[in-house]
Amino acid sequence: MDVQALPGVDIVHDIEKYPWPLPDNSVELAMASHVAEHINPVKFGFINWMNEIWRVLEPGGKLMLALPYGNNSLFVQDPTHCNPCNENTWNYFDPLHPSGFYRFYRPKPWKIISCSWDLAGFMEVVLEKRREDKSYQK
Repeated sequence: MDVQALPGVDIVHDIEKYPWPLPDNSVELAMASHVAEHINPVKFGFINWMNEIWRVLEPGGKLMLALPYGNNSLFVQDPTHCNPCNENTWNYFDPLHPSGFYRFYRPKPWKIISCSWDLAGFMEVVLEKRREDKSYQK
């Protein structure tokens, strides 16, 4: 999926316009390479984007992300980067993470599978779609 009809693009759609033209629970694996840092975080924009990925993933589906680490020159140099992420960003999406950050925004629930980063370079994250559970809202 891309906003431009480029070679290899199956669905032409702006990924910041919801809902996406995909059914609920229809995707096993979603990959976003150098996309998350371009998602406008204003007015819950990044959380809405993550919630939309969650919607289209099947239960237990995975999301793989690659992006520049949010506080380094690779992030700052690009004038279209607007959403800096670091290793703690993902804690806001995992209701069972010990930080308790999930309770601030209560997005759709994810499980952090892995998160690796280099302070001077890039970050790679793998998340798994958790089932919704009323206990997460407490």
